[in-house]
Amino acid sequence: MKQVVQNYKSGELAVLDVPVPGCKPGGVLVRSAYSLISTGTELMKVSEAGMSMLGKARSRPDQVAKVMQSVATNGVPATYRKVMGKLDSYTPLGYSLCGVVEQVGAGIDDVKAGDLVACAGNEHALHAELNWVPKNLYTPVPDGLAPRHAAFGTVGSIAMQGVRQGEPQLGEVALVIGLGLIGQLVVQLLTASGVRVVGADPDPTRCELAARLGAVACGDPASAAVEAAVAELTGGHGVDQVYLAAGGGSNQPVELAARLCRDRGRVVDIGKCRLDLPWNAYYEKELDVRFSRSYGPGRYDPEYELEGRDYPIGYVRWTERRNLACFLDLVARGSVDVEPLVSHVADFDDAVDTYRRLKDGELKAVAVLFRYPEQAAEAREGEAEAPSVAVPAVPRSGGTSAPARAAKSPVRLAFVGAGNYATSMLLPHLAQREGVELSTVVTTTALSAANAQRKFGFAEATTDLDAVLGDKSVDAVFVVTRHSSHAELTRKALLAGKTVFVEKPLALTEDELAGVLAAVEESGNDRLQVGFNRRFAPLLQEARERFGARTGPASLRYLVNAGRLQHGSWYLRQGTEGSRFAGEGGHFIDTASWLLDADPVSVYAVATSGNDDLQIVLRYPDGSTAAISYVTTGAPGFPKETLDLVADGKVLRLDDFVRASVYGRKRWVSSRLPKARDKGQNAELAAFIKAVRTGGPMPVPLQSLVATTAATLAVQTGLAGGAPVTLARTR
Repeated sequence: MKQVVQNYKSGELAVLDVPVPGCKPGGVLVRSAYSLISTGTELMKVSEAGMSMLGKARSRPDQVAKVMQSVATNGVPATYRKVMGKLDSYTPLGYSLCGVVEQVGAGIDDVKAGDLVACAGNEHALHAELNWVPKNLYTPVPDGLAPRHAAFGTVGSIAMQGVRQGEPQLGEVALVIGLGLIGQLVVQLLTASGVRVVGADPDPTRCELAARLGAVACGDPASAAVEAAVAELTGGHGVDQVYLAAGGGSNQPVELAARLCRDRGRVVDIGKCRLDLPWNAYYEKELDVRFSRSYGPGRYDPEYELEGRDYPIGYVRWTERRNLACFLDLVARGSVDVEPLVSHVADFDDAVDTYRRLKDGELKAVAVLFRYPEQAAEAREGEAEAPSVAVPAVPRSGGTSAPARAAKSPVRLAFVGAGNYATSMLLPHLAQREGVELSTVVTTTALSAANAQRKFGFAEATTDLDAVLGDKSVDAVFVVTRHSSHAELTRKALLAGKTVFVEKPLALTEDELAGVLAAVEESGNDRLQVGFNRRFAPLLQEARERFGARTGPASLRYLVNAGRLQHGSWYLRQGTEGSRFAGEGGHFIDTASWLLDADPVSVYAVATSGNDDLQIVLRYPDGSTAAISYVTTGAPGFPKETLDLVADGKVLRLDDFVRASVYGRKRWVSSRLPKARDKGQNAELAAFIKAVRTGGPMPVPLQSLVATTAATLAVQTGLAGGAPVTLARTR
């Protein structure tokens, strides 16, 4: 079997092939389904292993004291050999997992082979494919609780024991310092206990997460925000309890606790932080300082942990095992939600790289799970059903054509919205186009309408949308407003009988998409185009033609170096305008689907901490796949869009709509002379105007527009659920 190990002397991490542990009496052999990386304790151990010998000594003065005692007893040579031998050996990592019982040892009668269990212990719940776990360090998983959530059992027990030490009571106010994995769980447990919580952490994303999970207020401990929140909630008396869930060498958490705790309040140390207690501050308030020892009573007692001797419930209500079971019950009943804490799920085979990325800061995470390749059927059944997003069928509307216009009569266009994109990417192509008349521009402010009228020659400028929709002389309406209004304006224009060009996105929710299609069905008008312009780019069209037809599945890779948005951009208003990817991701999905000549059937999406960078995998009916990397953390000087399509021994390469090439039996490379990037807006508008003029089919079938929109919506569903999302087509 495979196991993650570390050499403490060299710092080397490895996934080793090691023997399968025997199933001894008094315990069970468990095949891992998911194990959890403790981003606090484990990363501290990994970081220490990478230090010099002097650095290791400074970080572990307790171990140095033991070495000095050994020197006094055994002499320097013997002690040196002993220490080096211990350092230069592999040690295990991990202490929290969920898996399936594979074999039951003698004396075990509470579980059987095939049962799903959560396991604890830094010697028994390791990052390994199989573990032997003694009776008091596992507990059955409640029905319906997903294995990935049950893997939080041990860290949940640590947080729970800390909360128990604080003895919270209904109506009290608590301060949690440090909003990492343990801190986030403490926040939820306190909230579930009827306690109002203030969180403190220098990381704003962790503060935001804690606020979503129940904290009344959160802020940087160095700012005045935390102190102000405590004063407001407690009437200036101070909090009843402080939970130290922070790590590191700073004494700031201990000093902050003294400053914000009430007279005779309780301070509970859960994490491993510096504890130089300021004597006067703690003495004057007579603060009660308590320590929380790991998972609860039984920890470090070999008779309890290894020999299975339980403590009578009448004397010790909450032991390690009972804490573990209690936490799982709270998660199963929805009182604690661990899913928002999952920043990343990595395959077990990628363990070494995952630790490296965490240590280097490349992967910023609250919680990271290892997913094991050979899960038993019972573990898979415990997972929630794979989520799906409906891809509505296009209503029967009586056809895709419209009456042709008289040969010499102009196509009259109205614009709803005249912002930056409309005035820079659309109107310049339409203002001088023969046979097109810019009839009316509608904006919410009079001045912006007047500016558009002056610059592009609109016949009229107004703020009255209804008047434009009721104008029978207007042939087509362009909807180029903010994202949150696209679906409703499109719906109104379709019901008014207009041909509609709406910039992406068509909709931000499944309900909005359904509303647009309901308007199509009600009006019989399916004359709709969404501004997915990249499929019309001349360079990409030529490259696709030279690539030719394919016979086998294709692999497509699309890197979008989106870059950071400027502070204050309305694209950042996710509450009203949807996520950034929801706004522009349809571009890239549509391009992939057009190149693969099909609509996707499933979407899998993962994101870095904070959802800054997305990795999206689309699967298509013939087995083709498209991987879209949508990143905001790349270098500004790198091209924004690069694309590779591979199939049948051929490769198509697109470099930011400036250069393209095709490799096959013959090689084709577009002109290497610098060109302006043409992403297809002009050709798209020409195709749209032609459809309006002739009454012929719209440039892109409506079902394709719907499928792309549904796939874009599925990305957010996939990020929330952590599993592939099926695109289920309705009838």
